[in-house]
Order: sequence, then structure tokens, then C-alpha cells
Amino acid sequence: MQNMTPTDLPPTEEKTQYVRSMFDAIAGRYDLVNRLMTLGLDRRWRKRTIARMKLDSGRTILDLGCGTGDLTREAQLSGINCFGIDLSFAMLVAASRLPSEFVEADASCLPLSSKSVDGVVSGFALRNFTDQDAVIVEIARVLRPGGRLAILEVDRPNWLIVRIGHHLWFNFVVPFIGALFSVASAYRYLPKSMTYLPTPERLNEMLVSAGFGEVCRIQLHGGLAQIVTATLRNQ
Repeated sequence: MQNMTPTDLPPTEEKTQYVRSMFDAIAGRYDLVNRLMTLGLDRRWRKRTIARMKLDSGRTILDLGCGTGDLTREAQLSGINCFGIDLSFAMLVAASRLPSEFVEADASCLPLSSKSVDGVVSGFALRNFTDQDAVIVEIARVLRPGGRLAILEVDRPNWLIVRIGHHLWFNFVVPFIGALFSVASAYRYLPKSMTYLPTPERLNEMLVSAGFGEVCRIQLHGGLAQIVTATLRNQ
């Protein structure tokens, strides 16, 4: 993986390759470090994200940026047919333990037919996409009219005390845990990747511009994470 100083983020033209290499490098310990750095809360967040989609069992959804398949598994437990797409081959190897299909592809150019899925779910991936506008447009393209989107992401806490604690944990404890159990440089990058996170207002604009309505955002545990849901308007 390309070396990167702790204070830097990759240039836009290098971001896709950097992200691919980084997740390839941490795939083996990704689930373990996730549980440790969220104190197990990420499982509850993923379960709630699937519930927020409000889809009946038997529907088919795409887990975009699926990683090791945690959201795919939650969807399957709810009776929803789910398959995954991710940029990292090593992550997909880890996800292959699940009884589902997984495809290696760039989220800005999905290998899917238009209007082919009932829903798209994405967990902690938005800030890692190089061209977020293009990804939202692609999601709208592959969704059927009335299809549902649910994005689970980190957030910026509103309350001062929570914001201070979040800053200390995310910028100091998480890199320490990452260095202890995985690849240190990756877990220095992940806190800094919040720079790429669109504001709620900007994300709302992106979604509406791509044809979505009923945009709703909820914060989890005081703003440690957020779920944004939207419905593709009939076109």
C-alpha cells in the first residue's frame, strides 16, 4: 500500500486506488477492529439501517461498498434478497462466507441494468467514494421507481461533550486500536476521511438532484453515526 503521512489525504486522482489498496490490506481484521472501535454499536446500527428501508421480505437489494458483508447478512436475516458490490477484492473474499453473490466493481459505474433492484443500502462507504455525485446518480439508475436507499455513515455530534469525546476517540483511540490489531496507516486515514463526508444539506441536494424524495436523516447515539434514507421518485 502506498505510504501516506498521517496528516495527508490522497489527491482526488489517487483516491480510488488508495482506498482499494487500504481495504485490501485491512480486510482480514476489519470486522474485529470495527467491533472494538464502535464498542459493538455498529451491529445495532446496521440492523436499524435495514429496518429503516421498510422493504418487504423477498425484495432484492444491493449492498454497495459491502465490505465483509455485515449489512448483507442483516438484510438476509430480514428475509430480503441481498447481493454486494465492493472495490476491494480482499473484502469480497471475506464476504464470500455468506450465501450471496458478490461482485468487484467501482460504485460510480455499476455493472447492473437500469431499474433492476428494489433498494440500495450502503454502510460507512460514502466518504470513501471518489465521485460521490456520480455514485448517487448510479444508485438512482439501478433502482426501480419507488425504490429505497439507506446510507449508514459516521456523523459529527451536535452536543459539545459528545463532540469532544468523539474527537478524542476517533482521532486517538481508533488509530491506536488499528495499529495494535491491523494496519496503522489505514486507521489514521479513516478518522481523517470525515473530511470527505458531505454535510447533511449537501447530501440532501445530491439526492434530490438525482431524483430522490422523502429524504430523512436520523442521528444515532448522539451523532456518533447517522442513517439517511430516501425514495426514488416515479419517473
